[in-house]
Amino acid sequence: MTDPRERGGAGGLTPPVATAFAVVGFFALLIGGFGMLSLFTGAEVLPVSGLGQLPGIVGGAFAVGAFALSTWFAVRPERTRYGSAAIVTVATVLAYLVGVLAGGVLSGVDGARIVAAVGAFATSWFAVVLAAAALVGGWGAIALVRTAAERPRWPWERDED
Repeated sequence: MTDPRERGGAGGLTPPVATAFAVVGFFALLIGGFGMLSLFTGAEVLPVSGLGQLPGIVGGAFAVGAFALSTWFAVRPERTRYGSAAIVTVATVLAYLVGVLAGGVLSGVDGARIVAAVGAFATSWFAVVLAAAALVGGWGAIALVRTAAERPRWPWERDED
């Protein structure tokens, strides 16, 4: 693998490492954000009764998968751009909606409930939390690749030449 500085970047982490960190951070923000919003508002992520847990689980899995894939492509170009985080955000939100739809079909729920769940999520604050988590995670991955920061060092570890 070539040095990131030779790829045209500023010398940050390699794309696989940045993507891995971003995926873990995105998942943590997603779970924490959904939990805190649900706690503060008393609302459910998918408020349609009779759905079960499968649509939310599949939606979350699709969102994490889309986030990982789109982030991987966002940090791969020779010169990554912060604007790519918007594409990561859109792909992640759309993947969650498709995942809820697929999870509803797999669980055998009738079509009206599935469409109601997708619509209710898309117009809720939970969609904003999902988009914010994807935007922060995607931007963070790009920043990790572009930034020339080094690990912290103690004063005695520095070269005093």
